[in-house]
Amino acid sequence: METKTEKIIFWSGAIFMSLWFGASGFFELTKNPVVWDITQQLGYPSHFIYILGVFKLSGIIVLLLPNRLLRLKEWVFAGMFFDIIFAFFSKIAVLGFPATIDAIVAFTVLSVTYFMFRRIYDQKVVLERI
Repeated sequence: METKTEKIIFWSGAIFMSLWFGASGFFELTKNPVVWDITQQLGYPSHFIYILGVFKLSGIIVLLLPNRLLRLKEWVFAGMFFDIIFAFFSKIAVLGFPATIDAIVAFTVLSVTYFMFRRIYDQKVVLERI
């Protein structure tokens, strides 16, 4: 796969995940009833919802910075993976499998995006070392 194609796939996924997590983080910080009701129904406390909102919005800022903070981007990807995995299993336990479709879609998009991130920036790191 050519680098241009990899970059298009990466940036498409990064923008999609940023919109997804940005909306979620915004709704958590503004106490949107839909997000808050579901999150509390899953058993998470109120203070945790605010923390999620702050970290989601901070993470998308880092994710959208081109060619910067690459190590921190790894942490952002890890945080997103954990968020999605916890949401998936919490929803299965409380709401049932049909409620997990959003987590499955997010996990798939994030996995492809991360794979492209590694392909693009591993090449860059190798070239910088030469």
